[in-house]
Amino acid sequence: MNETVRRLAQFIRQNPSDLFSRFALALEMIKLGEDEKARTLFESIHQTQPDYPGLPYHLGKFYQRIGELEMAESLFQKGIEFTTEKGDLHAKNELLQAMEELKFVKSEMS
Repeated sequence: MNETVRRLAQFIRQNPSDLFSRFALALEMIKLGEDEKARTLFESIHQTQPDYPGLPYHLGKFYQRIGELEMAESLFQKGIEFTTEKGDLHAKNELLQAMEELKFVKSEMS
């Protein structure tokens, strides 16, 4: 276990409701190829706070990578709605781009 993972896991043990540490640990798990652990962490955040900043994009891209394209599309769409409501144009544009890439992937598969 690398130092970053160890520290993040310790932060989560000390404060289980720390969504920032859960999110950061999920991203680290992806880097380490620990997809199931990343999924568990991402989905726990999604259950607690579905509009957590960055979650619709990163969890959506995760789902896209593992082939769960409908889940990815749903997250991107919800993220676009959240960012529109909040007026976060940068995040909205990232999600719109992710949605376009996903549509391309889906069209290539059919």
